[in-house]
Amino acid sequence: MSDRFIDEISKSVVGRKEIVELLVVALLSQGHVLLEGNPGLGKTTLAKAFAQTIGGEFNRIQMTPDTLPADIVGTYVYDQKKGTFELRKGPIFGNVILVDELNRATPKAQSALLESMQERQVSIERETIRLNEPFIVIATQVAFGSAGTYPLSEVQSDRFAFSVEMNYPSIADEKTILSRIDQIESNKCERVLTSDNIVSSIERVREIYVSDAVKDYTVSLSNYLRNSDKVKTPPSTRASIALHKGARAKAFLEGRDHTIPDDIKFLAPFVFEHRIYLKPEAITEDITSSSLISQMLAEVPVPKE
Repeated sequence: MSDRFIDEISKSVVGRKEIVELLVVALLSQGHVLLEGNPGLGKTTLAKAFAQTIGGEFNRIQMTPDTLPADIVGTYVYDQKKGTFELRKGPIFGNVILVDELNRATPKAQSALLESMQERQVSIERETIRLNEPFIVIATQVAFGSAGTYPLSEVQSDRFAFSVEMNYPSIADEKTILSRIDQIESNKCERVLTSDNIVSSIERVREIYVSDAVKDYTVSLSNYLRNSDKVKTPPSTRASIALHKGARAKAFLEGRDHTIPDDIKFLAPFVFEHRIYLKPEAITEDITSSSLISQMLAEVPVPKE
């Protein structure tokens, strides 16, 4: 299935195979993705192409310091002709939601996403409304310390199942982009799956077998970081759950009815990178979140099945 997505999305996005695969894993495991990287690297183009391949509604929310929660979830508006209040739904009511520059919004606006991301519903004027299915949030954030930014809270970061760094394309890929730019800008991706297909696939992913050995390996990775004297805020149980559900989705995409340790190893950096905060005194040129995760994968014994 991921190959079909990659082939179709490649019409609009050059390279990025690993990121596309991660987006499909997130979709099938009902997780959300935090895209990090400098402006102009194709994050919006990727999200739009992804939405087109699943035939879903794509909505973009541009975060700014004056964004209000109602700008995201919607609000009731008085209709003078009817004499009643009617719900005007916000952009969160879509299938693929791109939240651009998430950390430019205030914590109050950021918090409007918490309920929708975790419970797939929103509360407006004491009324609870279910969101569309499938539903995935793809958020970007600008570099920390930039003017007008608010760091994501640990609670907000933890709502993202995966995070991935969107780096500059290779020289060859960038040359391909220049050669195909007119086609890329005018092309639209064809639908690969319907919403019903995706919902059905999500149910099948839940049937993927996970052995006790793989579960033990997942928990051991989380506990390695929790017991590290370099970590200020260790990963929560939600991180283990994201790793567990993501591994099932990856196994499903590869046509297996069971997960293997390599599924866990592949997804671990994407699950833990944005969740661990190092102690200030522990940070050096050689000690970063990425290096600690690499050390974790090297030291935690991999089960042999």
